[in-house]
Amino acid sequence: MRRILICGSVAIRRNILIVVLCTLSLCTYGQVSNAGRSVFSFLGLPASARIHALGGSNVSLSNGDVSMGMCNPALLHNETHQVLQLNFCYYLPGTMFGSALYGHNFGDVKSLRGDGAPVTGDGEAAKEVLSGKPAKPNYFAVGIHYLDYGRMAYADENGVQTGGTFGARDILIDVMYARQLHPCWKVGVSLKPVYSIYEHYTSFAIGADIGAHFQTKDSTFQMGLVLQNIGWQLKRFYADDNRPSEILPLNLQLGLTYRVKHAPLRFHMQIHNMQTWYLNYEWTSLDKSPTTGDIVPHDVKWYDMLFRHTIWCIEVVPKSEKFYIAFSYNHRRRAELNLSDQKSLAGFALGAGVKIKQARINLAVSQLTKSNFSVQAGLTLDINSLLK
Repeated sequence: MRRILICGSVAIRRNILIVVLCTLSLCTYGQVSNAGRSVFSFLGLPASARIHALGGSNVSLSNGDVSMGMCNPALLHNETHQVLQLNFCYYLPGTMFGSALYGHNFGDVKSLRGDGAPVTGDGEAAKEVLSGKPAKPNYFAVGIHYLDYGRMAYADENGVQTGGTFGARDILIDVMYARQLHPCWKVGVSLKPVYSIYEHYTSFAIGADIGAHFQTKDSTFQMGLVLQNIGWQLKRFYADDNRPSEILPLNLQLGLTYRVKHAPLRFHMQIHNMQTWYLNYEWTSLDKSPTTGDIVPHDVKWYDMLFRHTIWCIEVVPKSEKFYIAFSYNHRRRAELNLSDQKSLAGFALGAGVKIKQARINLAVSQLTKSNFSVQAGLTLDINSLLK
């Protein structure tokens, strides 16, 4: 009888998994088949200075930074318990964005080893967590990410200002949950209501992320996989618009992280937008004819397109993780922002962070155009330690 019950339970879980996978496949097919018609593109902006320094996205690094959960909910960590993080970024003249996040774990948050002993330390915490049988704790976090476009002047169709100004902004609320299934495995899911208001036009959408994370017992290798922004626009900007609702910018990402055992170095490679091959606008880029000087389209070479799917990063970080220095390269960003007649560092990002007692300060900078830099700063506070 017990064997029958066990087999029945396994069959039920298998059927539920099949239904979930089929549903996700239909959602993904609907979004991929409408590639190029997405809304709320601000979801691709880095939510924190740490993510900014890593090239704009990282789905494989689980190191206790609560903002990493906005890239992959499975990256929430035992050290994201009672952590508050604030981020602010100067993006373009008059435009800025930021985020606020808070993490809280529930269940057995003292230890994953099963012996009741607390997990202590920074760099050694992961080793202690992975050293024995997990207690399967639950990791939870909530974040708010906003983008403010500043004030803009009213004007007619000829560009003549008519007086007065208006604002525009995008707002994302990200509710994240992760669970430790095995000493080496975590899974996570997030729910993402999105709201935009441009003057008096408003739009609302619901999205979701589903992710998984793997980490070796010695913490030298980490791998993450996430499907981001599964969802659609529920309320369009125009109430009388008969067109179908737009989709969110779906993004299937795979991340690899490797830490050198006997050197303070960590390497990251991220592969993004795996669900589609073409990433450039209308599958072509504009260039000037060498003979006439006219603007003409040209096809992007396959190796260039392949490279646009990747983000590369190297970090200098000790095992204690008291500080870090990160240098990254995002080829897609460089291909889209770099100008042929101007030299710039578009696509490159530099960041650093330091931990001082119960606080961590992060800073990242990248160049958008020749005269514009994006600077992002973040402050992380361990609320539990501050209240002791």
